[in-house]
Amino acid sequence: MDCDVLLVEQQLRDGRLACPGCGAVLAPWGHGRPRVVRGVLGARLFFRPRRTRCSGCGVTHVLLAEVMWPRRADAAEVIGAGLEISALGMGHRQVAARLGRAEDTVRGWIRRFVVRAEDVRRHFTVALVAIADDPVMPEPSGSPVADAVAAVTAVHGAAAGKWPAVNTVSRWAFAGRVIAGRLLACPVSSS
Repeated sequence: MDCDVLLVEQQLRDGRLACPGCGAVLAPWGHGRPRVVRGVLGARLFFRPRRTRCSGCGVTHVLLAEVMWPRRADAAEVIGAGLEISALGMGHRQVAARLGRAEDTVRGWIRRFVVRAEDVRRHFTVALVAIADDPVMPEPSGSPVADAVAAVTAVHGAAAGKWPAVNTVSRWAFAGRVIAGRLLACPVSSS
């Protein structure tokens, strides 16, 4: 992760990072509060995210490591494992027990993913068609969560086949990168 932090810092200082809103250059703007992210097998990941400010629209942004998702205290890999277990039909209590996480936390992940599952499945299905030379679409399972998890898995596999370096990134960190960390984000309202 240190290499990624140094690379992003260099890109930021060289003016090679763009605002996701307007496309103007992002500039350094201090740091966010230090965070502890819970990893696999009880690991604790310490991180102090970089803050940036857009030179065009003036909006500030916080840059997160790919192992983190916005507003989550657990690493992407842990949350993804929970979603995979849930996709097998287990309830939040069983998932929480397997992962050693609080039931309320896991219930929150699953509830949010259920709301986002169709959007996630659709996004990753489009990505699969774009990435794979001969895409193999996952078979429908009858469960929106399982279908979304299968789409994420298929895209990760297709990307790893095309770009071997993707194999060094966990499936769920990769998924967060593909969808800008928004797997558990609130859907955009149409009002």
